[in-house]
Amino acid sequence: MRAWTLDAIPGDYALSDLPDPEPGPEQVLVRVVASALNHMDIWLTKGRPAPPEFPHVPGSDVAGVVVATGAGVTTWEIGDEVVINPALVPKAALRNGINSVLDPAMRILGEHTWGGHSDFCVVQAHQLESKPANRTWEEVVTQPICGTNAWRLLRRAGLKPATVVLVTGIGGGVASAAMAIALHLGAEVHVTSREPEKRQWALDHGATAAYDSSAQRYEVEADIVLDSIGPATWDASIDALKRGGSMCVCGGTSGSTVELNLPKLFFSQLNILGASCGSQEEFRFVQTMLSEGLAVNIDSVHSFDDYPVALDRLRSGQQMGKIVLSHVS
Repeated sequence: MRAWTLDAIPGDYALSDLPDPEPGPEQVLVRVVASALNHMDIWLTKGRPAPPEFPHVPGSDVAGVVVATGAGVTTWEIGDEVVINPALVPKAALRNGINSVLDPAMRILGEHTWGGHSDFCVVQAHQLESKPANRTWEEVVTQPICGTNAWRLLRRAGLKPATVVLVTGIGGGVASAAMAIALHLGAEVHVTSREPEKRQWALDHGATAAYDSSAQRYEVEADIVLDSIGPATWDASIDALKRGGSMCVCGGTSGSTVELNLPKLFFSQLNILGASCGSQEEFRFVQTMLSEGLAVNIDSVHSFDDYPVALDRLRSGQQMGKIVLSHVS
């Protein structure tokens, strides 16, 4: 099969020819129709969070068609159109429901295992959900990492209609998904960005207000802040929270360390929540929202062979939404 592989750190991806994988017991072989990029694709080339085994195939967001099943698979048939939950857990962990991703054995597709920037992808059968029939391949593949991560955080923070949500760094995948999900479920959304064009985009797509990320203060009292930036916006984000509000953390593009004002935390009775992926139930709920018409934002679609061009687009930081690879020639 064709696959984009990483063979050294630091390094770059190369288009390689690898043996076609075969499904083992309770596994499914998926012919990939579309995959999407995440910052993990870039971090891996620098050995972050940890160096993978070589050769490594990236790609955490994957959708396609079942072409083979292993022994014991009864839930899927050849020809089924599916989307893969990239939070890989043992089947036994599913008994823990929405907390299945807390299992110590949880791994992320495309980070700890071969992913989907390739012709085929093998996963356990319980990681799949049916592709919403009314959405395109490019649309559904925007959500596995970003949409599920955003929903897990918003759900844990108690999102409900009329909740005031502040999303920092609009334009990134999780931020854009969080805005769409919050609006879909009736919340009031405010956003930040350094880029005037991104702030205007958010306003045009339903945001109540948009602020410059570099501002010392955001003129909003939020029930929930969903932040993927970290130290550069941390103080302003914390100050924007109402008493009893929740700070939801899903990234740290400006750094990995913040300074926390403890009196602010306990006097205002704030919650700090983190997530990097979601359970099968949360993943399934995102698919349900997609079938209901959840808005998705695709920055650009590139051919499979143009993965390096897509990576350059991601590195630029200018994207507005998800960057997608189409595997259909």
